[in-house]
Amino acid sequence: MNIHEYQAKELLRKFGVAVPEGRFCPHPAAARDLALQLSKEGPWVVKAQIHAGGRGKGGGVKVAKTLEEVTEYAEGMFGMQLVTHQTGPEGKKVGKLLIEQGCNIATELYVSLLVDRATSRVTVMASTEGGMDIEEVAAKTPEKIFNVDIDPLTGLTPFQGRQLAFNLGLKGKQVNKAVKLFTGLYETFVACDCAMLEINPLVVTGDDGLMALDAKFGFDDNALYRHPEIVALRDYDEEEESEILASQHDLAYIALDGEIGCLVNGAGLAMGTMDIIKHYGGEPANFLDVGGGANAEKVTRAFKIILADPNVKGILVNIFGGIMKCDTIAEGVITAAKEVGITIPLVVRLEGTNVELGKKMLAESGMNIVSADGMADAAQKIVAAVKGGA
Repeated sequence: MNIHEYQAKELLRKFGVAVPEGRFCPHPAAARDLALQLSKEGPWVVKAQIHAGGRGKGGGVKVAKTLEEVTEYAEGMFGMQLVTHQTGPEGKKVGKLLIEQGCNIATELYVSLLVDRATSRVTVMASTEGGMDIEEVAAKTPEKIFNVDIDPLTGLTPFQGRQLAFNLGLKGKQVNKAVKLFTGLYETFVACDCAMLEINPLVVTGDDGLMALDAKFGFDDNALYRHPEIVALRDYDEEEESEILASQHDLAYIALDGEIGCLVNGAGLAMGTMDIIKHYGGEPANFLDVGGGANAEKVTRAFKIILADPNVKGILVNIFGGIMKCDTIAEGVITAAKEVGITIPLVVRLEGTNVELGKKMLAESGMNIVSADGMADAAQKIVAAVKGGA
């Protein structure tokens, strides 16, 4: 789950992390009054609020020197289709704005926290190259990125905070301010069960202050049940309707750009299924994991979500029956095929518990369902069926 910048900064404030003064702007007509609440004089910054980075390059961040410019920029951004390197060519429609007090930026830095799977610890990643995409920095100047691993028993220590500050080139009063800010970021990360917390840029101001000028959160979806206050921040306008429906039915679903719908149990098997579809010349239309304990109703819902995508020309069901038996998935496939009225090619590969019973049920269903033996056979059959029907 992701949240908007204005929401992220409200969370950071609660943990003592310095952020610019700002006001959420639900409509451009309110922009002028909100700017005046911040200051009688500019500059102010008008920022489009979408779940994507690179907003500035796409025209979604503008510095206004007058109140007239605040209104002009707000009216221009609101409702625009903002295209960035993270939105894809279709972009995202701007329906929310943030009006912020401008600040005197002396230096831009980068800092993020994430879970390092190799060390099973929270890692702070920092760089002097603030304001840039960290992927670009890693590719061109990897020596400018440094990491600090945090022991969960001690948390971020003052020594580690100073180490980060010195590596960022901070001096004098800046160092103690940096230690406080890094500590606040770590406390935020742990308390909110984050998967990622990125500050880009972290700025040094003209009076030697440190401030999170932008903030991006990613939360561990498996821990959201502990944070109803964070769940309440979810913006459904930023999500695909199919992904919203999937989450409501406990289905892991991500829409892709291909033509072959995938219904699989298990994230690893789902990834392998998408890979083998591509290997044989097809393109997956989605990632969909129904989980280990799916029933016929859940499978039917999964089919409906897949078929809601107009680009889907065929469906591959790939199930390993362990906790979820093959006859159960076969029942779900048959029920869904009848209820939804599937008219596109459907290939089913079953392995595991009660596999023979499951295959028998499919064969005797009277439905146009193609059985497959093994992943390679299944992938070849669905790719051939889709291309043959193109």
